Parts: sequence; C-alpha cells; structure tokens
Amino acid sequence: MRLAFMGTPDFAVPALHALHAAGHEIVTVYSQPPRPAGRGKKLRPSPVHEAALALGIPVRTPAGLRRNTEEQAHFRALQLDAAVVAAYGLILPATMLDAPVHGCLNIHASLLPRWRGAAPIQAAILAGDSESGVTIMQMDAGLDTGAMLLRDRVALTEHTTATSLHDDLAAMGGRLIVEALRLLPTTGTPQPETGVTYVQRLSREDGRIDWTSPAIQIDRQVRALTPWPGTFTVLDGQVIKIGAAIPAPGTTQAQPGTVVDDRLLVACGAGTLLRITRLQRPGRGMMDTADFLRGQAVPPGTCFGTEAGDA
Repeated sequence: MRLAFMGTPDFAVPALHALHAAGHEIVTVYSQPPRPAGRGKKLRPSPVHEAALALGIPVRTPAGLRRNTEEQAHFRALQLDAAVVAAYGLILPATMLDAPVHGCLNIHASLLPRWRGAAPIQAAILAGDSESGVTIMQMDAGLDTGAMLLRDRVALTEHTTATSLHDDLAAMGGRLIVEALRLLPTTGTPQPETGVTYVQRLSREDGRIDWTSPAIQIDRQVRALTPWPGTFTVLDGQVIKIGAAIPAPGTTQAQPGTVVDDRLLVACGAGTLLRITRLQRPGRGMMDTADFLRGQAVPPGTCFGTEAGDA
C-alpha cells in the first residue's frame, strides 16, 4: 500500500520498520520537530525521524496541523491508501483523517476502551491490571474512540516495568499493524460503552512518593514511572530518585517514610514495608542500595520527606 507513517518516540520505531520490511510504499513520515537535548541543548531529531532518514524516507516535522492548511493540502495530495499513526503527539484534523482511501489507523498501547489517552502503559501498571496489549484502531475525531480492527494482549506480573512493557507492546504493534493492513478494507468493531477509562499526560509530580500509600502501590509507581518521569522522595533536603524497590514481608508500627533497618527497609502505609534496591542522589548515577549506603549513611529512624513542599 501507499502509506504515510506518523510517529515520534521509540515506541513507534518497530512499526515503521515492520511496514518497511513488509514492502509497503511509505512515501513520507511525519514526526514532531527536533527538540533541544543534552547538555548543549542541540536540536535532536525524534527516534522516528532518525529511523526514517536511515531508511531513506523523507520526513516532515510541522509544529501543528489543525490550523496548518498548507500541510493539510500536502497530505491530501499524497493520494494515500492509508496512514499509520503511532504515538505521534499531534491531533489530526478531519481533513487529514478522511484523506487516505482507508483512513488513518492508530497503534494504541492498551486494550481499548481501557486507558484511552496519553500514558496507557504507565496507567496499566499503576492500576495493577492483570493484562495490557495493543489495539489497532480506525481513527475518528474522538480521543481513542474509533472502531477496533485488531487486538492482542500480554499478561502483567509483579515484575513488569514500564520499560519491559513498552518494548513488548512496541514489537506487538509492529506485527499487528502489518496484519491489519492485510485485512483492509474491513469494518472495525465499535468499542464497548462500558469499561472506558482515561489517563492524562504524566508530569514530574506524579513521581513523588507518598509513603502513606501501601508498599504494593509504591512498588507499582516505581515500576510504572521509571525511567520517566521517575519516582522520587526527599532525604536531608535532597531529592533522591528511586529506581527499584520490592514490597517486603512483615509489618511495622513505624511512621510511614521511616527507615527501619540498615538496608533501606522503609515503613509505608497500613504498616507495610518496602525495600529500596536502587536509588540515585543528585549529580550521581543510579546505583544499588549497598553502593549508595557506602557513600551516604541512612541509619534506622531516618525519615524520608512526605510534604508537598519538601522537593
């Protein structure tokens, strides 16, 4: 098929490669504009932008689309069979949604209608869901409301992290979109009206640990929000990032946030316990607890910050 591909982050790269390997004619790739990155704040193309250039596919990077009539006209003139969208990050106006013969297909990282919105991978882990997956959806004017063409699922465990789930679903999305294009033209299945949930964009503040939460919820928070936006607490006025933690057996009467042994076992809500296994002080890399404690003692009785203004 004659396609346009629209995506920005690492999640979308496997799908671009899968479509290219399947022999589709990808006439152009759309991605968000290069952003400042690194210490020098030099403009860096997105992962999809870099992947497209490596494949020899021209890339367009408009800052917006809804009022960009010139870009809309260019898109219509491409005479596409379909457009594939994967975590692009810009809203497509109706003139673009309707331009390809078979419309625009979206690779969404959840089992719709659960977790419509911007951060479905993190949301599934935070909620303690037993499964997640990918939905290939026919895009319409709503927020992830279109008819479903294909779905596949993966089990979530107490060890699933945002990184591992991201990689699994990115690969799954590449496989499913190739299969979905083979099925065209087809009529998708409307999403059920029950079971709809939404997730908002994540912010840094979502990573602040509330030690009054049960250990199992804090563990989910760490697994869901590492590496971005990251989870953090406060120790002696310094923001400490938490990279990994494990709920521990037993209970405690200590106040939430209190360290109860010499290996960073911390009291949490409802008397539960959480052992921090990886953490990071300002200006240093993430390290195992034993290495951290060799450089900074955290004796029993130390209390991690809990107030909103501590950081």
